[in-house]
Amino acid sequence: MIWHLARRAGAALLTLLLASMLVFAAVRALPGGPAVALAAESNDPAVITAIEHKYGFDQPIVVQYWNWLGLALRGDLGQSPGTGLSVSAVLADRIPVTLELALLALLVAVLLGVPAGVVAARRPGRAGDYLASATALAGLSIPHFWFGILLILGLSVGLHLLPAAGFVPIFVDPWGNLEHMLMPAVVLGAGFAAVVMRQTRSSVMEALRSDYVRTARAKGLSEWDVVGRHALRNSLITVVTVLGLQLGAVIAGVVTVEQVFDIPGLGRLTLESVFSRDYPMLQGVVLLAATGYVLANLLVDITYSVLNPRIRVAGAAT
Repeated sequence: MIWHLARRAGAALLTLLLASMLVFAAVRALPGGPAVALAAESNDPAVITAIEHKYGFDQPIVVQYWNWLGLALRGDLGQSPGTGLSVSAVLADRIPVTLELALLALLVAVLLGVPAGVVAARRPGRAGDYLASATALAGLSIPHFWFGILLILGLSVGLHLLPAAGFVPIFVDPWGNLEHMLMPAVVLGAGFAAVVMRQTRSSVMEALRSDYVRTARAKGLSEWDVVGRHALRNSLITVVTVLGLQLGAVIAGVVTVEQVFDIPGLGRLTLESVFSRDYPMLQGVVLLAATGYVLANLLVDITYSVLNPRIRVAGAAT
């Protein structure tokens, strides 16, 4: 078990290293370069040269990356040239907001997708199966920004049930925080729930046709025990896989959802960094997103080992 986890952690660290190289090179490859962006409207070559020397852009790219990586490992991602604030401090302030939104969206996806998938798998070809599949197709088809606008028009403008936009910290006003985060979580989790539903349906249907389920029914177990304790439990590996792989879609969706609902998270910070050409901030946001994605997949691998001991046994044998 320890050797299996060590191998997975080593692979995650290597992936993070490659991701940091890609992020660093991509930012440097943007049109105009960071020095031109920092010079704002000044086209004076002397100003651009001074900026390149100040931030080390005149050094070889390998030296720039090594210096940046050393500072990043110590938690120093530089300063925003526009605001003068520390990139690390700004990210630390925005992370809890986006993390809360992502966790709420994940909760919505699981609460909607897993039960709907089980219902559809138990009676394939029936009304429940068609209804769940149609709802999943709608969840996958509707864009986040359009679904968000519809909810705002219906629940905020029309019925005055929820605030249309804004954010309240959870430690300041928990109920107000939930009111502001409910619609964004539903918008972000709807498409995610559709994917979870389809994968749950497929996995549970396959499990219900297996020998161990027929044996459980032959023993006289209740339908709840057969579906919940046997079929669904053995289908969770597929569901966990989907949850890990869909994190990239959640990160992409956060950008749109936070902009629509005016939530001060990492997604909105990404757009602000792009519009203001704040390269240090953009570099930090992208690196943080890549780190979160890699860590989430590492967590999925560890969960595999807990749900299915055969995986860690095979890993140890390898």
